[in-house]
Amino acid sequence: MKFRAKRRTFLPTRTLSLLRWGRYLFFTFGILALGYAGFALLDARLYQAHQTLRFQQALKSLRPAIGNGEHPGFAPFPTALAEANHVRTESFDTSGRERSPLGRIEISTIGLAAMILEGTEEKTLRRAVGHFPGTALPGQPGNVALAGHRDTFFSALRNIRKDDEITLETLNGSYRYRVESTKVVDPEDTEVLDDSDDAILTLVTCYPFAFVGSAPKRFVVRAILLRPTLPKKTGSAQPGPNQLRGDSS
Repeated sequence: MKFRAKRRTFLPTRTLSLLRWGRYLFFTFGILALGYAGFALLDARLYQAHQTLRFQQALKSLRPAIGNGEHPGFAPFPTALAEANHVRTESFDTSGRERSPLGRIEISTIGLAAMILEGTEEKTLRRAVGHFPGTALPGQPGNVALAGHRDTFFSALRNIRKDDEITLETLNGSYRYRVESTKVVDPEDTEVLDDSDDAILTLVTCYPFAFVGSAPKRFVVRAILLRPTLPKKTGSAQPGPNQLRGDSS
């Protein structure tokens, strides 16, 4: 009885070497990516903790002057913030300079709480919720527009519901909003940033929440301020033409 021997195929030594180094390379890239993600998350948490502590200390020092923390009226904002409010955005991804926190957003029903910075560039959104320059500031008449990444500060927005209460707390006072609607729009639908005669709040993040890569849509929350009629606006700036481009969050 004859047996036919199986032929064994051998890869060239050079090919084996390339495969081995390829595995090492991908492993190294994976470790570096995880390390960067961990560093970014740690940096954001430390920044939020530090700024929240400073903000609470500042509020405590101001509390005797503003009573129970409710807004005392529409006191003027610092000059730097007033100037930042007139910077026009060209897209959902870009904005002006990063500044000291404008305040803090809290939505207790979904467990969201974060400090707010001026601007929506990547560095800002990595550390905080961003305020769109050219839109109203908290407590002013008009449309206060805020942006956040869907996988960090605004990840909980997937659970928001109509009539949920949103609080914007600033050194100028505390302002409560009630959610009126949510919707999904295309990045080019920039009407959500338009100014308004009413005091409203607009929250924007990428959508779908579980999408991997640059998300194709935007999730928008619209809320209205819970307070008496506001004074009329006088020459407030509006954002210029925008394109709601995707990001990596």
